[in-house]
Amino acid sequence: MPTYGICNLSVIPCREEPSDKSQMVTQLLFGESFEVTGKRNQWRKIRNGLDGYESWIDEKQFIEIDKNAFEALNKKLPVCASDLVQLVKHTQSGSMIPIVAGSSLPNYHQGNIVFGDESYEFDGEINHPDPDEARKQLVEFAMVFRNAPYLWGGRSPFGIDCSGLMQVLYKMVGIPLQRDAYQQAEEGYTLSFVEEAELGDLAFFDNDEGKIIHVGMMVGPNAIIHAAGKVRIDKLDHQGIFNVDTGKYSHKLRLIRRVLD
Repeated sequence: MPTYGICNLSVIPCREEPSDKSQMVTQLLFGESFEVTGKRNQWRKIRNGLDGYESWIDEKQFIEIDKNAFEALNKKLPVCASDLVQLVKHTQSGSMIPIVAGSSLPNYHQGNIVFGDESYEFDGEINHPDPDEARKQLVEFAMVFRNAPYLWGGRSPFGIDCSGLMQVLYKMVGIPLQRDAYQQAEEGYTLSFVEEAELGDLAFFDNDEGKIIHVGMMVGPNAIIHAAGKVRIDKLDHQGIFNVDTGKYSHKLRLIRRVLD
Protein backbone atom coordinates (compact mmCIF):
# COMPACT_ATOMS: atom_id res chain seq x y z
CA MET A 1 0.00 0.00 0.00
CA PRO A 2 1.53 3.35 -1.02
CA THR A 3 2.37 5.93 1.59
CA TYR A 4 2.71 9.67 1.28
CA GLY A 5 4.78 12.35 2.92
CA ILE A 6 5.39 16.07 3.20
CA CYS A 7 8.48 18.18 3.80
CA ASN A 8 8.37 19.76 7.26
CA LEU A 9 11.93 21.10 7.12
CA SER A 10 13.45 24.08 5.32
CA VAL A 11 14.94 22.02 2.50
CA ILE A 12 15.35 18.26 1.98
CA PRO A 13 18.13 17.01 -0.30
CA CYS A 14 16.83 14.47 -2.82
CA ARG A 15 19.48 12.04 -4.05
CA GLU A 16 19.98 9.94 -7.14
CA GLU A 17 20.66 6.79 -5.10
CA PRO A 18 19.85 5.79 -1.48
CA SER A 19 23.10 7.06 0.01
CA ASP A 20 24.39 10.23 1.63
CA LYS A 21 27.29 10.04 -0.82
CA SER A 22 25.01 10.04 -3.87
CA GLN A 23 24.64 13.28 -5.81
CA MET A 24 21.72 15.55 -5.04
CA VAL A 25 19.41 15.76 -8.06
CA THR A 26 16.76 18.08 -6.63
CA GLN A 27 15.36 19.42 -3.36
CA LEU A 28 12.03 19.48 -1.58
CA LEU A 29 11.03 22.79 -0.08
CA PHE A 30 8.89 23.18 3.03
CA GLY A 31 5.31 22.07 2.44
CA GLU A 32 5.93 20.08 -0.75
CA SER A 33 4.42 16.60 -0.76
CA PHE A 34 5.20 13.31 -2.46
CA GLU A 35 4.33 9.65 -2.85
CA VAL A 36 6.66 7.03 -1.35
CA THR A 37 7.28 4.35 -3.99
CA GLY A 38 10.16 2.33 -2.54
CA LYS A 39 12.28 1.60 0.51
CA ARG A 40 15.89 0.65 1.16
CA ASN A 41 17.12 0.72 4.76
CA GLN A 42 16.45 4.26 6.08
CA TRP A 43 15.94 5.61 2.56
CA ARG A 44 12.63 6.21 0.80
CA LYS A 45 12.18 6.48 -2.93
CA ILE A 46 9.70 9.24 -3.69
CA ARG A 47 7.76 10.74 -6.58
CA ASN A 48 7.29 14.48 -6.16
CA GLY A 49 3.67 15.64 -6.32
CA LEU A 50 4.64 18.84 -8.15
CA ASP A 51 6.43 17.35 -11.14
CA GLY A 52 6.58 13.54 -10.77
CA TYR A 53 10.36 13.69 -10.28
CA GLU A 54 11.79 10.59 -8.61
CA SER A 55 14.61 10.52 -6.06
CA TRP A 56 15.64 9.18 -2.66
CA ILE A 57 15.31 10.93 0.71
CA ASP A 58 16.10 10.00 4.31
CA GLU A 59 13.10 8.72 6.30
CA LYS A 60 14.07 11.02 9.19
CA GLN A 61 13.47 14.14 7.10
CA PHE A 62 9.71 14.14 6.53
CA ILE A 63 6.38 13.30 8.12
CA GLU A 64 3.70 11.04 6.68
CA ILE A 65 0.32 12.21 5.43
CA ASP A 66 -2.57 10.12 4.11
CA LYS A 67 -3.61 9.69 0.49
CA ASN A 68 -6.58 12.03 0.76
CA ALA A 69 -4.40 14.82 2.11
CA PHE A 70 -1.80 14.25 -0.62
CA GLU A 71 -4.40 14.34 -3.38
CA ALA A 72 -6.05 17.44 -1.96
CA LEU A 73 -2.72 19.26 -1.75
CA ASN A 74 -1.86 18.45 -5.36
CA LYS A 75 -5.14 19.40 -7.00
CA LYS A 76 -3.76 22.89 -7.47
CA LEU A 77 -0.56 24.78 -6.77
CA PRO A 78 -0.41 26.02 -3.17
CA VAL A 79 0.11 29.44 -1.71
CA CYS A 80 3.86 30.10 -1.63
CA ALA A 81 6.15 32.13 0.60
CA SER A 82 7.62 35.04 -1.35
CA ASP A 83 10.12 36.48 1.17
CA LEU A 84 13.74 35.50 0.58
CA VAL A 85 13.72 33.86 4.03
CA GLN A 86 10.99 33.80 6.67
CA LEU A 87 10.11 31.79 9.75
CA VAL A 88 7.20 29.51 10.46
CA LYS A 89 6.33 28.67 14.06
CA HIS A 90 5.30 25.14 14.90
CA THR A 91 2.12 25.68 16.91
CA GLN A 92 2.40 22.60 19.12
CA SER A 93 6.05 22.99 20.16
CA GLY A 94 6.72 26.66 19.55
CA SER A 95 9.87 25.84 17.58
CA MET A 96 10.82 28.00 14.61
CA ILE A 97 11.67 26.73 11.11
CA PRO A 98 13.25 28.99 8.47
CA ILE A 99 11.68 28.64 5.03
CA VAL A 100 12.75 30.10 1.70
CA ALA A 101 11.04 31.78 -1.24
CA GLY A 102 8.92 29.32 -3.18
CA SER A 103 8.12 27.12 -0.19
CA SER A 104 4.57 25.76 -0.09
CA LEU A 105 2.11 26.84 2.59
CA PRO A 106 -0.44 23.98 2.62
CA ASN A 107 -4.03 24.91 3.49
CA TYR A 108 -2.94 28.48 4.20
CA HIS A 109 -5.59 30.63 5.85
CA GLN A 110 -5.03 33.91 7.64
CA GLY A 111 -1.47 33.10 8.63
CA ASN A 112 -2.13 29.48 9.59
CA ILE A 113 -0.75 26.38 7.84
CA VAL A 114 -2.07 22.89 8.50
CA PHE A 115 -1.06 19.47 7.21
CA GLY A 116 -1.48 16.08 8.83
CA ASP A 117 -1.60 16.61 12.56
CA GLU A 118 0.78 19.56 12.35
CA SER A 119 -0.03 23.26 12.36
CA TYR A 120 2.16 26.31 11.90
CA GLU A 121 1.92 30.07 12.11
CA PHE A 122 3.29 32.31 9.35
CA ASP A 123 3.25 36.11 9.10
CA GLY A 124 5.47 36.63 6.06
CA GLU A 125 4.66 37.68 2.52
CA ILE A 126 2.83 35.29 0.21
CA ASN A 127 2.42 35.13 -3.55
CA HIS A 128 -0.76 36.38 -5.16
CA PRO A 129 -0.88 34.79 -8.64
CA ASP A 130 -2.57 37.05 -11.17
CA PRO A 131 -2.62 35.90 -14.82
CA ASP A 132 -2.68 39.53 -15.97
CA GLU A 133 0.41 40.35 -13.90
CA ALA A 134 2.27 37.04 -14.26
CA ARG A 135 5.09 38.36 -16.44
CA LYS A 136 5.75 41.27 -14.11
CA GLN A 137 5.54 38.99 -11.07
CA LEU A 138 8.02 36.53 -12.59
CA VAL A 139 10.60 39.30 -12.95
CA GLU A 140 9.95 40.61 -9.43
CA PHE A 141 10.36 37.16 -7.90
CA ALA A 142 13.45 36.49 -10.04
CA MET A 143 15.19 39.49 -8.50
CA VAL A 144 14.86 37.84 -5.08
CA PHE A 145 17.21 35.11 -6.32
CA ARG A 146 19.91 37.36 -7.80
CA ASN A 147 23.42 36.32 -6.72
CA ALA A 148 22.19 33.00 -5.29
CA PRO A 149 25.08 30.53 -5.76
CA TYR A 150 24.77 27.82 -8.38
CA LEU A 151 24.16 24.39 -6.89
CA TRP A 152 23.43 21.26 -8.92
CA GLY A 153 19.97 20.05 -7.86
CA GLY A 154 19.31 23.17 -5.80
CA ARG A 155 15.97 24.99 -5.57
CA SER A 156 16.59 27.60 -2.87
CA PRO A 157 18.16 31.09 -2.71
CA PHE A 158 21.11 29.50 -0.90
CA GLY A 159 21.91 27.23 -3.85
CA ILE A 160 20.00 26.71 -7.07
CA ASP A 161 20.47 25.35 -10.57
CA CYS A 162 19.17 26.80 -13.83
CA SER A 163 16.03 24.68 -14.20
CA GLY A 164 15.34 24.73 -10.46
CA LEU A 165 15.21 28.52 -10.66
CA MET A 166 12.70 28.45 -13.50
CA GLN A 167 10.54 25.85 -11.77
CA VAL A 168 10.36 27.78 -8.49
CA LEU A 169 9.66 31.12 -10.23
CA TYR A 170 6.81 29.68 -12.26
CA LYS A 171 5.46 27.87 -9.19
CA MET A 172 5.28 31.26 -7.45
CA VAL A 173 2.98 32.62 -10.18
CA GLY A 174 0.79 29.52 -10.10
CA ILE A 175 2.17 27.58 -13.08
CA PRO A 176 3.71 24.10 -12.71
CA LEU A 177 6.88 23.34 -14.68
CA GLN A 178 8.81 20.11 -15.03
CA ARG A 179 12.12 19.84 -13.18
CA ASP A 180 14.87 19.59 -15.82
CA ALA A 181 15.73 22.00 -18.64
CA TYR A 182 15.14 19.46 -21.42
CA GLN A 183 11.69 18.73 -19.96
CA GLN A 184 10.84 22.41 -19.63
CA ALA A 185 11.77 22.85 -23.31
CA GLU A 186 8.61 20.86 -24.13
CA GLU A 187 6.34 23.33 -22.32
CA GLY A 188 4.42 26.00 -24.23
CA TYR A 189 5.34 26.81 -27.82
CA THR A 190 8.42 27.98 -29.71
CA LEU A 191 9.02 31.57 -30.83
CA SER A 192 10.63 32.21 -34.21
CA PHE A 193 12.90 35.10 -33.28
CA VAL A 194 14.67 36.48 -30.21
CA GLU A 195 13.02 39.82 -30.93
CA GLU A 196 9.62 38.27 -30.21
CA ALA A 197 10.57 37.33 -26.65
CA GLU A 198 8.73 38.98 -23.78
CA LEU A 199 9.22 39.06 -20.03
CA GLY A 200 9.00 35.56 -18.56
CA ASP A 201 9.67 33.65 -21.78
CA LEU A 202 12.17 30.80 -21.40
CA ALA A 203 15.35 30.50 -23.46
CA PHE A 204 17.07 27.14 -23.87
CA PHE A 205 20.67 26.34 -24.76
CA ASP A 206 22.34 23.22 -26.08
CA ASN A 207 25.79 21.63 -26.27
CA ASP A 208 27.72 20.44 -29.31
CA GLU A 209 25.68 17.23 -29.37
CA GLY A 210 22.43 19.18 -29.53
CA LYS A 211 21.35 18.27 -26.00
CA ILE A 212 19.58 21.01 -24.05
CA ILE A 213 21.71 21.72 -20.99
CA HIS A 214 20.71 25.19 -19.80
CA VAL A 215 17.70 27.46 -19.39
CA GLY A 216 17.12 31.10 -18.48
CA MET A 217 14.25 33.59 -18.41
CA MET A 218 13.80 36.89 -20.21
CA VAL A 219 13.71 39.85 -17.82
CA GLY A 220 13.98 42.69 -20.34
CA PRO A 221 14.85 43.46 -23.95
CA ASN A 222 17.77 41.14 -24.76
CA ALA A 223 18.27 40.53 -21.03
CA ILE A 224 18.17 37.09 -19.41
CA ILE A 225 18.40 35.85 -15.83
CA HIS A 226 19.97 32.44 -15.35
CA ALA A 227 22.01 30.39 -12.89
CA ALA A 228 25.61 30.03 -14.05
CA GLY A 229 28.09 30.25 -11.19
CA LYS A 230 25.44 32.38 -9.54
CA VAL A 231 22.06 33.75 -10.51
CA ARG A 232 22.95 36.61 -12.83
CA ILE A 233 21.62 38.83 -15.60
CA ASP A 234 23.36 38.77 -18.97
CA LYS A 235 22.66 39.82 -22.55
CA LEU A 236 20.94 37.50 -25.02
CA ASP A 237 20.99 37.62 -28.81
CA HIS A 238 20.43 35.12 -31.64
CA GLN A 239 23.81 33.49 -30.88
CA GLY A 240 23.25 32.96 -27.18
CA ILE A 241 24.17 34.39 -23.79
CA PHE A 242 26.82 37.10 -23.79
CA ASN A 243 28.50 37.23 -20.36
CA VAL A 244 28.80 40.89 -19.40
CA ASP A 245 31.74 40.18 -17.08
CA THR A 246 33.94 38.11 -19.37
CA GLY A 247 32.90 39.74 -22.64
CA LYS A 248 32.37 36.30 -24.19
CA TYR A 249 29.48 34.07 -25.20
CA SER A 250 28.86 31.39 -22.57
CA HIS A 251 25.87 29.45 -23.93
CA LYS A 252 24.59 28.69 -27.45
CA LEU A 253 20.92 29.50 -28.02
CA ARG A 254 18.72 26.62 -29.17
CA LEU A 255 15.17 27.95 -28.85
CA ILE A 256 12.84 30.27 -26.96
CA ARG A 257 9.56 28.95 -25.57
CA ARG A 258 6.48 30.84 -24.38
CA VAL A 259 4.66 29.20 -21.47
CA LEU A 260 2.44 32.11 -20.51
CA ASP A 261 -0.54 32.94 -22.74
